[in-house]
Amino acid sequence: MVHLRKSQTPYWWPIPRKVGGVWSIRTSPGPHSLAYSLPLAMVMRDVLKYAKTLREARYIISKGYVKVDGRVRRNYRFPVGLMDVIEIVPTGEIYRVVPNGDSYYTLVPIPSEEANLKLLRVEGKTSVRGGKIQLHFHDGRNLIVQPEVGRQIETLGTVLYDLSNNSIKSYTPLKLDTLAVIIHGSNVGFMGKVEEIVRTLKRRESTIALRQNDVVRRTILNYTMAVGVDSPLVKI
Repeated sequence: MVHLRKSQTPYWWPIPRKVGGVWSIRTSPGPHSLAYSLPLAMVMRDVLKYAKTLREARYIISKGYVKVDGRVRRNYRFPVGLMDVIEIVPTGEIYRVVPNGDSYYTLVPIPSEEANLKLLRVEGKTSVRGGKIQLHFHDGRNLIVQPEVGRQIETLGTVLYDLSNNSIKSYTPLKLDTLAVIIHGSNVGFMGKVEEIVRTLKRRESTIALRQNDVVRRTILNYTMAVGVDSPLVKI
């Protein structure tokens, strides 16, 4: 099914609800779930305003003018989500998808030096043949690393990933005094230093507190992503 009723779309999608018909684009299965992603055509039409209609957006995308994480994407329903890097090939403009308190996710322009850099949260680890460890990231990406590297990387930590050669440049654990941003929930987009972590047996019930100056926000541990120590590793 390529369409979705507007009444069933995530509330934060930038589409008119009561005009223009009852149907909207539905994201394809891919690296991000429907609840936390935008169809690529919607990014081009409703966010970046490169197109006025879906037909125009589909044409731009089919011509190979748009890259996501360094790869040309011709599927207008391709899901674009957290920390993805979007490049408009003809203009050289590059954007990163980041959490935002007003629009849930927003696109911020980034310099060309960061076009191949992406923050990935570690969702899990698996032991594989040969004693190596496979890391599972939030965008569905997997990476097999040597055991000495895998043992140092913890679940919910963040790696700075080089898209050009599929390698890890640095790692930031989610711990006290780490700079983190809330990526889901009512406090999405809030960034601050980790002040407290309360862990339980179930990760979805663990909580975390972030402080920015005198403002403190508490949320579920699973709704948080480390982005650096004193400052973000990349522009967000």
